[in-house]
Amino acid sequence: MGRINRNFAVTKVTLDGDAYTVDTRADTVTVEEPLEIRDNGQTLTTTMRTPGHDIELAHGWLYGEGIITDPAEISTARYCAGATGPDGQNTYNVLDLNLVTAANTPRQVDPKFIRLAPTTSACGVCGTSSIDEIMDKTHAPIEPLALDPALVMSLPDKLREGQKQFRKTGGIHAAGAFDLDGNPIVIREDIGRHNAADKVIGHLLMEGRLPAKDMILVMSSRASFELVQKAVMAGFPALVAVSAASSLAVELAREANMALVGFARPGRFNLYSGELARPNASAGQGRAVS
Repeated sequence: MGRINRNFAVTKVTLDGDAYTVDTRADTVTVEEPLEIRDNGQTLTTTMRTPGHDIELAHGWLYGEGIITDPAEISTARYCAGATGPDGQNTYNVLDLNLVTAANTPRQVDPKFIRLAPTTSACGVCGTSSIDEIMDKTHAPIEPLALDPALVMSLPDKLREGQKQFRKTGGIHAAGAFDLDGNPIVIREDIGRHNAADKVIGHLLMEGRLPAKDMILVMSSRASFELVQKAVMAGFPALVAVSAASSLAVELAREANMALVGFARPGRFNLYSGELARPNASAGQGRAVS
């Protein structure tokens, strides 16, 4: 598709002493376009995303919503040939799936899962507010993971190493699944943080690697409720974010026994849920967060 980023002529303004200098040059920006996900022609949702790995995104979103539990429940996934732009070319913005039962017969998606209102690149599980509802949909219980502080502090930089589009645009989120030694398993970028997580989870689902009980999900964003929900649904025992956690995210992480880290940096982080594997001698360290 090749539409991950675009170049625009922009005017850069810089303060130089008491005067401003202006310079017009090309600047690379991240592409944001809608993706409509359909099941047998019926629209399930529309999300604003960065094109690329759309089939993984669809698998991850369906898994996170509790619509599927196995990639075999999607018999086919193809871009709609009728979705064309003014130039007559396929926009690749409509993805049509065929959902089937275990017996490989067509199935209908429960209307409660259909989200006809567009989902923005900043919004994940809009309309889902009940922790009990999320816990009811969780596919497998999470075994608590005691976190190695050195590992946690190393993960943001390791994620950054895989953020190729961020280096070009400075305007795209990333999600990564890492093993417990800190090795990257899969890293995906998207303008929407929840889309990036869906792409990672969809990849793991398609590879038969869920639940992700031996992995850590790392996000370049804040730890919001929808990201914790996706991590819990996928079975991650830990979520590490470079920014803050919300109150509902903390509540859900604690309810699910998932370790939750925010403000992860080389040399420091906040532990909102879970415990540490190597407590040091400092006061308040090494205790389970309650």
